[in-house]
Amino acid sequence: MSAPLQAAAPGKVLAAQAGAGAGGMFLAMLRRDLLLVYRRRADAITVLVFFSIVVSLFPLGVGADPALLRPIGAGVVWVAALLASLLSLQRLFGADYADGTLEQILLSPQPLALTALAKVLAHWIATGIPLALMSPLLGMQFGLAADALWILTVSVLLGTPILSLVGAVGAALTLGLRGGNLLVALLILPLNIPVLILGAGAVDAAQSGLGAQAHLSLLAALLVATLMGSPFAVAAALRISLD
Repeated sequence: MSAPLQAAAPGKVLAAQAGAGAGGMFLAMLRRDLLLVYRRRADAITVLVFFSIVVSLFPLGVGADPALLRPIGAGVVWVAALLASLLSLQRLFGADYADGTLEQILLSPQPLALTALAKVLAHWIATGIPLALMSPLLGMQFGLAADALWILTVSVLLGTPILSLVGAVGAALTLGLRGGNLLVALLILPLNIPVLILGAGAVDAAQSGLGAQAHLSLLAALLVATLMGSPFAVAAALRISLD
């Protein structure tokens, strides 16, 4: 068995949990999930391609007038980022549920909330960071100024972890259900509306000269609040789904 496959094996992760404590478990789970992302990198590339296509369709559909494109640019990028994040949520727990790894993890003495946080962090590294890095490039299609592109990047960096954290709760609740993708969307899209408003509003405020600090501060506060509660909600949802 190759090194990446060994590192991704459930037994390796559970051994790390037993021998290295909570911190070792967190790092082992994070490393395992990142290796799985690398092995299935076509899935991550699909998310980025979807994001690029959705954003690029708007200039083609509404025309090339900068006066028309500039006001909607941030909103389009944010909506596309939200949809792209939804596209990848089923990978969070689906494979582990199918092969029985989740049941072994639930039997581990280490905190399930910490395991959930490691998996969400891996999801954000594989999805959220690439989306943030691509956002200014795609935002240039809408004629956004350099400072607006910078604010857009920062807002996506702050907002995508919230999308992953909230999405993980929905993915855990719908684990193993038929039509889980649709149910996840129905559950978490309303909860992500504040993130969408604050993220796009930060860019609009910067373009109007009002400053984006207030929007970014609220987005950061929302991230901290979500970070404090979401891992425990995910752990509870996983226990409910596996009962």
